[in-house]
Amino acid sequence: MPRARCERCHRPQDHCLCALIPHLNSRTRVLILQHPSEVNHALNTARFAALGLSNAQLVVGEVFEGLADWLSTPGYQARLLFPGEDATPLTAHPPQSLPTLLVVPDGTWRKARKLLHMNPLLAALPRVTLDDAPASRYRLRKAPEPDALSTLEAITHALHTLEPDRSFESLLHPFDALIDGQIAAMGDDTFRRNHG
Repeated sequence: MPRARCERCHRPQDHCLCALIPHLNSRTRVLILQHPSEVNHALNTARFAALGLSNAQLVVGEVFEGLADWLSTPGYQARLLFPGEDATPLTAHPPQSLPTLLVVPDGTWRKARKLLHMNPLLAALPRVTLDDAPASRYRLRKAPEPDALSTLEAITHALHTLEPDRSFESLLHPFDALIDGQIAAMGDDTFRRNHG
């Protein structure tokens, strides 16, 4: 029989992390486009971002029919958070400029590239990358690049860059608890052997 699951954070009921999820406002709007393969992933960090930010939206799919409408949200300038030859470093915008609509594909690098391929409007957006990204706290996954971050970490760092006068650190509290819980469940010896 499957374990009871929290309908909000999608964690097992006895490991619900809702109490750690903040409710933060941001000038930046965040649109997370999640590949379907990520939805039931045990370490689905994008969901924490969508739950913790009042100005965020998470949409699951491969082809996004409403993309044109989402990207033309009045009062925002859309930017795709994804590396590429023409990507520019994300920087804080002057107060008088339009706030950013930060579009974040969520999935493995291969699946994220597939989302761009299947949604030409997405691929056509101006691309931005993170500057001075901190080391990942995602201690359970071997990243393909030394500066690779989980979706939640990337969004948190982007928000700190775009809105340096505010703190979004509390977005990472459920993430840290999730990682600590996974490590505790596997035991220190197994963790050190596989991830040390």
